[in-house]
Amino acid sequence: MNWLLEFFGKAENWSGPASIPARLLEHLEFSVMALVLAVLIAIPLGLLIGHTGKGGLGVVVTANLARALPTLGLLVLFVLLLGTASILPVIIPLVLLAIPPILVNTFEGIRGVDPELRDAAYGMGLRGGQVLGRVLVPVALPLILLGLRLSAIQVVATTTIAAYTGLGGLGRFVIDGFATQDYASVVGGSVLIVLFALVVQVLFTVVRWVTVSPGVSQRVKVR
Repeated sequence: MNWLLEFFGKAENWSGPASIPARLLEHLEFSVMALVLAVLIAIPLGLLIGHTGKGGLGVVVTANLARALPTLGLLVLFVLLLGTASILPVIIPLVLLAIPPILVNTFEGIRGVDPELRDAAYGMGLRGGQVLGRVLVPVALPLILLGLRLSAIQVVATTTIAAYTGLGGLGRFVIDGFATQDYASVVGGSVLIVLFALVVQVLFTVVRWVTVSPGVSQRVKVR
């Protein structure tokens, strides 16, 4: 508790380029960038494969293999390959981390829609993209949002590794704190990262409550 009071009570932690607000904005920037790129890749691919039914096994196997990749190891690899002149060595591992939950849950959500509902949509004269957009996606939305939530929380927590490359983010408090034995900074930075992840959790809970129709019944599993 004393460390928290010391960290949050320092005036210099609330102003300047190394302040809590500045580091929080940097952390948010890295996280949002990685998540948006992952969404642009995983959502269309998951919708396509789930709708057509082709390549589903490959998606699941590849996604599970990707989950086993060590993010810190990838960070070191891309830093060696690309240097530290840009944020790419950080963003690429975060995108690779974020894609599997979104891709698998989108695919499973579309594939898991009741076949009778799909047939009824075709029987009403809907075709291709209309069936996907008007019927399948709304029913699969709970699982799609679950994949987004899991990815967002993982990215927010893992963006801490940006500090290893000299970039900003809340991880700077943890990494720099260990380097200087400033344990108030380590504890304070860790608490900020946890609170950030909790805010993301609450945000997605609200989004689900607002966007998912009460009539949609979808069995949701954590992948």
